[in-house]
Amino acid sequence: MLDKNTANDVIFEALSLGASFCDIFIEKNETQSFSMNSSKIKDIKSGLDFGIGIRLIFKDKSLYGYTNSIDKEELIKLTRILADQYKKKTIIENTIAFKTKKIQEISYLPEKDVDLAQKILRFHELDKMVRSSSDKIHQVNISLMQRKQNIEIFDSEGLHVTDFRPYCRMASTAIAKEGTNQATGSWAPGARGGYSFAESLDLQMISEKISTSALNSLRAKPCPAGEMPVVIDNGFGGVIFHEACGHSLETTSVEKKSSVFWDKKGEMIANEALSAVDDGTMDGLWGSLNCDDEGMDTQRTQLIKDGKLTNFLSDRMGEIKTGHQRTGSARRESYKYAPASRMRNTFIEPGKYSLEELLESMGDGLYAKSMGGGSVNPGTGEFNFSVQEGYLVKNGKLTDCVKGATLIGRGEEIMQNISMVGSDIDYSAGTCGSVSGGVPVTVGQPPIKVDKILVGGHA
Repeated sequence: MLDKNTANDVIFEALSLGASFCDIFIEKNETQSFSMNSSKIKDIKSGLDFGIGIRLIFKDKSLYGYTNSIDKEELIKLTRILADQYKKKTIIENTIAFKTKKIQEISYLPEKDVDLAQKILRFHELDKMVRSSSDKIHQVNISLMQRKQNIEIFDSEGLHVTDFRPYCRMASTAIAKEGTNQATGSWAPGARGGYSFAESLDLQMISEKISTSALNSLRAKPCPAGEMPVVIDNGFGGVIFHEACGHSLETTSVEKKSSVFWDKKGEMIANEALSAVDDGTMDGLWGSLNCDDEGMDTQRTQLIKDGKLTNFLSDRMGEIKTGHQRTGSARRESYKYAPASRMRNTFIEPGKYSLEELLESMGDGLYAKSMGGGSVNPGTGEFNFSVQEGYLVKNGKLTDCVKGATLIGRGEEIMQNISMVGSDIDYSAGTCGSVSGGVPVTVGQPPIKVDKILVGGHA
């Protein structure tokens, strides 16, 4: 997307102005999205965005700017503006020997040429299925997002790499209502792939999943409050590990020493039952990458092994500032952001127990079947997450569906209290926001048993 000679001249200018490193990130994004509400299609949108970001590194300081222009003089002007506070001139060769890098591509569901009318018909089919499941279904919301991202990277070490990143995500929500009571059930799977991913989803399964969740929650009783054992189910349950622990393992927080784990590498920070991974190489997953946004091959990074902290997630600046080697984790929302160390597909690894064994072992407690939203203090790891669908457990058996449950705790404490890990792992798509914007990530886990955690509810 950018002429090599132009890239060469921009990088040459940066190095001449004293930068120790320079990279150029070129991006073209095509997007399409639409939604359905009240059985009507709304908000049909499509767009195209193009831009170029330039980063200059002076020892341990990074400067970043972006433009929508591809003109060489404009790019050089931006480079000079960034370097303006560094007047030191450097004599260098004026040619960078770019070597185009071949990347090992992960597999994904391919693009499929399907017109908008066909996609809309499928939405109407799902809407009808959900509404026919019960007269208590008051509303159905469905949305689809597709994105085709093309990137190109040049840097002063001679790297040249291109990548194509297709994304597809479909979200569905059922809202049940009875009198003044209202409850929701939702599911929003996403993948690195084209529309064939959305087409592969079983509409009947989606309908049953979200309507059953909404109807069960509608009949729910108030959840009791207090400290108790909790079993958190697979899939989106992994959002707690992602938020309460994962961000603390990124060098963006480690370099500031704002992470509670910044000096704990090699130490036991979790129960020995727990091992956790961040893996960008998994075929088709929403957070997977062929290469990161610095052009480095993505990889599988073992974060915690049998309770011991083994690694952090690091980008180039993270390595410069902390000494932790790069892990192919540099990510950004778009060319408008400088890259930073970010999670990709982050999950607790499977153990050996069935869900039934976890429930039986807890006696009395709470089963969090599906998690909702929440908040986290990244400095302390303190979190507060709502339970979207939960059930009381009595003598190891599921009983009443409950509402109003909230899980409250600290990341370092909950990891010490995870004593049993199930075998049935699942993954869920999400968008993670941080210093470099919102990026596609996957959270995941098998069912886990937390020996004790504070549950907020009704006294």
